[in-house]
Amino acid sequence: MDTFANSTLLWTNPDPAATRVDAFRRQINRQRGLDLKDYHDLHAYSVSDYAFWEDLWQFLAIKYSTPAREIVTEGSHKLVPEWFPGARLNFAENLLWRDDDGLAITETNERGVTRSCSFKELREMVRVMAGALKANGLKPGDRVAAIIANNTVGVVIALAVASAGGIFSSTATDMGVQGVLDRYRQIQPKFIFTETEAVYVGKCTNLIPKVATVAKDLVIKGVKHVILLPGAASGKEPSSSEVMQVPCSVPLSKFLQSGKDQPLVFEQLPFSHPLFILYSSGTTGSPKCIVHCAGGVLMNAKKDIHLQFGIGYNDTYFQYTTTAWMMWPYMLVGLSCGTRIILYEGSPFYPDVKTYLKFIHDQDVTNLGTSPRFLSEVQGRGVYPVRDIGPFTALRGIASTGAVLTPPLFEWTQKAFGSNKHVSSPSGGTDICCAFVTASPTLPVYSGEIQCAALGMKLEIFDDDGRNIDRTGEAGELVCTRPHPSVPIKFWGDDEKHTKYMDAYYSIYPGVWRQGDFIARNPRTKGYVIYGRSDGVLNPSGVRFGSGEIYSALERFADVLDDSICVGQRRPQDVHERVLLFVKMRSGRTFTDELERAMRETIRAALSARHVPEFIFAIEEIPYTVNMKKIEVAVKQIVSGKDVKPSGTVANPDSLKLYYKYRDIEQFRKPKTKL
Repeated sequence: MDTFANSTLLWTNPDPAATRVDAFRRQINRQRGLDLKDYHDLHAYSVSDYAFWEDLWQFLAIKYSTPAREIVTEGSHKLVPEWFPGARLNFAENLLWRDDDGLAITETNERGVTRSCSFKELREMVRVMAGALKANGLKPGDRVAAIIANNTVGVVIALAVASAGGIFSSTATDMGVQGVLDRYRQIQPKFIFTETEAVYVGKCTNLIPKVATVAKDLVIKGVKHVILLPGAASGKEPSSSEVMQVPCSVPLSKFLQSGKDQPLVFEQLPFSHPLFILYSSGTTGSPKCIVHCAGGVLMNAKKDIHLQFGIGYNDTYFQYTTTAWMMWPYMLVGLSCGTRIILYEGSPFYPDVKTYLKFIHDQDVTNLGTSPRFLSEVQGRGVYPVRDIGPFTALRGIASTGAVLTPPLFEWTQKAFGSNKHVSSPSGGTDICCAFVTASPTLPVYSGEIQCAALGMKLEIFDDDGRNIDRTGEAGELVCTRPHPSVPIKFWGDDEKHTKYMDAYYSIYPGVWRQGDFIARNPRTKGYVIYGRSDGVLNPSGVRFGSGEIYSALERFADVLDDSICVGQRRPQDVHERVLLFVKMRSGRTFTDELERAMRETIRAALSARHVPEFIFAIEEIPYTVNMKKIEVAVKQIVSGKDVKPSGTVANPDSLKLYYKYRDIEQFRKPKTKL
């Protein structure tokens, strides 16, 4: 079967020469005396000559105080190459170069309370916050942790920490006590900023009991200051009795008093100075603490935002995210482009999705970052066409990330929002805080395909034996065979041999970064398709395929299915792996034999008879991470006989209990005969 036989062209740019990425190509041609004809030529140059990164530095107008001695130092004793040695810069300074009345941030929530601040106002808030941090003992390299909502105060804290050379790490307010402690015990912060209330789907939750438990544990580990933010619903600072419950705590207003008269100083630091600590999913164990450097995040995220998505001065970038996801620090880099960012806290479906979509229209959002989960919900709720809510005249691009955007959902999104919108499905990860495969406004969009490899990312596809199979159209492991600046500099708390780090990325193909995605490249269009995580690849009777193929086939049932999860089962006594499909029905819908037959027929027609799951079951709940990613690996482990202890990163840990009974598959009816 030719996976790419029915690639459907959805969009082309009527004027690719007007894009920033094409202007970058022409500038390189002039400066280097080259003849790069298109994006693919530009990409080939970007992964063959390190001079590309110097070209990018100049084009992105990176602010610095001391120039680099060279571009990169390879072959050193360090874990990763040293990029731009000798350079001195500050991440926050690069995001706060505008000092005018243009809007920097608009924040809102599900209650419709909307506030904006200018770049000048944002700089002033960062000045006061940074002054208070330094007055209370923050030094370069100190860790500052936060349990925060997606709001302006959170951005101010992150940029203030960066301005002073601290290392920032955040979790969302909905993460449980254990999830927070699993992260912050490892990094031992000096400061903790925390919300005292959280609001979601109209319900206000008092966070003081959780914060008190976390603080009591972490004070023993070295926390000196716990700063309590005003309530999300009431807007009031915590009462004296609440402050008394939390050790080493102080209300935000009192903390800021010590920074009122301090100047804003951007500490000039090496390119590789640590900036953010992000975390692996850690759904069944302690999360890994991934340390990213300031220069790497700045360059690669700004490259993605400014060139790959075409976001620039006075545009409006709205990425729906929580502060626990890598998309939050990634989104902040939009400020470095002179762009207004939108911060949304709460559920996009409360009070209803039409209100949320109208907000996007009314705010003249130019670039929307969303997820397949959101788009499928909009589709399932019958909001079509979306442009009936408004013409979305300002909207140019829709980037869906976090999971695979299937061809049917790709096509629905294009039709629902309009044929002139650039719909894309970039993919990267927490590991690099940028994209591996992404969008380019100069290239056509084909249904279900990611347009291209990101500039500077030398992607290849390897089979199990480490052979390159890029040009075959076959699926294999996504690998990166050349260094780039946002490779994480280390795992916090790893041993001297960097054992956890090496096991995470280099244990399968020595010396070659393995991302863990199961991917194929279309030889005709040169686009990519990700079929899911490679550790969740389905392999019944030696036929390998990704769960994403099954999800794509099931898109026609969006009106009756709320979601689904497809995993392989191979218990110790099993000779072959079988495929199990679990489906969650929408409210008021029932799983019937007729529906099951229709699903089997659809999968067989869309894929093949060998793709049809051996069993299909209705399930009450699908397990997700706090970032709303399906947890396939844990379900696969459970149904294959392994006991799994969920970590704090699982949003609905009790849901995993539903799958244990499926270990004894023989107790269920015999599988339907495959059609």
